[in-house]
Amino acid sequence: MPTQLRNHAGPSRRLRFSPTAEPNRARPPVVPTPGHATGAGTVGGVVEELAVQCSAKRCREAALWELRWNNPKLHSDAYRKIWLACELHRETLGEFLGARGFLREVTAFRPTA
Repeated sequence: MPTQLRNHAGPSRRLRFSPTAEPNRARPPVVPTPGHATGAGTVGGVVEELAVQCSAKRCREAALWELRWNNPKLHSDAYRKIWLACELHRETLGEFLGARGFLREVTAFRPTA
């Protein structure tokens, strides 16, 4: 006879959030690291500029192209999401988006300062 597994932390034992319980245990506010909005990060307290990379999985090449797309079932016509692509992945990422009817335009990537 097979052994049955039970969930010992059933629905009655789930943790619940109560805004009135223990007000002194509130989470501290999230403070972005220096350069958070500019694409820079910190390593050991030193600000480091991050390279703009291709959006393809595991690709670390510099981005040369912007693939602007949207999902018409979710987004308005004016809304655009952007994937960045290196020369090698421009076509494959474009084919992926195009097969789904999401690709709107491909333009050269121009980083802003």
